Amino acid sequence: MKVLLSVAVIAATLSAASAAKTCDQWGQTKSGDYIIYNNLWGSSAATEGGKQCTGLDSASGDTVAWQTTWTWNGGNTSVKSYANAALTFDAVPLTEVTSVPSLIEFEVKYSGTVVANVAYDLFTSSKPDGEKEFEIMIWLAAIGGAGPISSTGKPIDEGVAIEGTDWNVFSGPNGEMMVYSFVASTPGKGFDGDLLAFFTYLEKSQKFDMSQYLIKVECGTEPFVGTDVTLKVSKYSAAVETGKGGSSAPAAAGSSLGDSPVSQEEETGASSEKEVEEGTPVPDDNATKGSPEEEVTGPGPEEEEETPDLGGGSTTGEEEPAETPDPALSPAVETPPASSEDPSLPDTPILKTKCIVRRD
Repeated sequence: MKVLLSVAVIAATLSAASAAKTCDQWGQTKSGDYIIYNNLWGSSAATEGGKQCTGLDSASGDTVAWQTTWTWNGGNTSVKSYANAALTFDAVPLTEVTSVPSLIEFEVKYSGTVVANVAYDLFTSSKPDGEKEFEIMIWLAAIGGAGPISSTGKPIDEGVAIEGTDWNVFSGPNGEMMVYSFVASTPGKGFDGDLLAFFTYLEKSQKFDMSQYLIKVECGTEPFVGTDVTLKVSKYSAAVETGKGGSSAPAAAGSSLGDSPVSQEEETGASSEKEVEEGTPVPDDNATKGSPEEEVTGPGPEEEEETPDLGGGSTTGEEEPAETPDPALSPAVETPPASSEDPSLPDTPILKTKCIVRRD
C-alpha cells in the first residue's frame, strides 16, 4: 500500500510539472528557487502576428528542465519576447560573491528562416533595490544573424578566453544602462562554468566596479522572427555563492526543487495596457551593429523588466512590461541577411569550464 501510494505521489508530481505551461503574455511558472517566464514584452512588434508558450518540464534537486515554442512574423528587426528561467536570490555585492556556478544544456529546433539567440542575462545596481545600471549578456548561440548592442559596430575585445570558450566582447548604452555582451565565437549547445568569471574580466579590462550589487540572473532566448521554433532546455541550474559560507538564497525561499510543489501564475491586465501604451522602440539609423554582414541588432531584454523584483526574498512579484528607452539611444535595427542559412546549430560540444567548484 505504501509503495502504491508513493508511485501515485510521484506520478502526480510529474503530471503537475509537465502541465505547468503558459501562453499568457506575462505568464510564469514557479518551482523552488526558479521562475520560468513567458514574457512577451515585445509582442506588439510582430506586425504579422505570432504566439509563444513556455513551461516547466521537470524539476529535480537544484535543476529544472523547461522549454518554449514560438512563432513570430513581421517586425523582423525587433525582439518579441524573452522566455527565461530566473533564479530568485537576495541582491548581494559582487565583492561578497565567491562564485555563480551555472549549467545549461539546450537544443534549438527549427526549419526555415530564424533570427534569435540563447543567452544569459545578468543585471547589477549600485543599490540592492536600485534601478538596473549594468547588464551583462552571455550569448551562447547567435542564430540567423542576431547580434548584440554595440556603440561602434565592432567588438571591444576579441577571442577572450573565459571558462574554456572564446568570446567576442561588445559594449554600448541602452538608455541609462550600460550593456556588455559576450558572444561565443562558435555557437554552442550549453554552458557549464562560473558566471562570476565574466565580471572578473570586466573588472580587469573595463574597470568594472565590483561593489555593484548582483540583482538578477536569468537565461533564455530572444526571438526576432521564425516559425514553430522550440528551445528545449534539458538541464538548467544556477546559484549565487557568497563568502558567508552559503548561497544568497531569498530569506523567504521554500524547500528544494524536489520537495516544492509546482505553482503557476499568469498576469495580464495592467501589464498589457502599459505595454501597448509605450509601444515598440524606434530604431536609431545612425547606430551600428556587431557585424555588417551577418548580425541583426535590436532591442533586447534590457529594454523590459524581464522578471519582477525579487529582493527581500519575495517570489510573488508581478511581471512588468517593456520599458521603452529613448529612441536616440536605441541600438541599431537592421534587416536580417537575405541569404538562406543552415537551419541547424553546429554539432558543437557544451561550453565547459576547466574547473568548477560548487558548494552545497
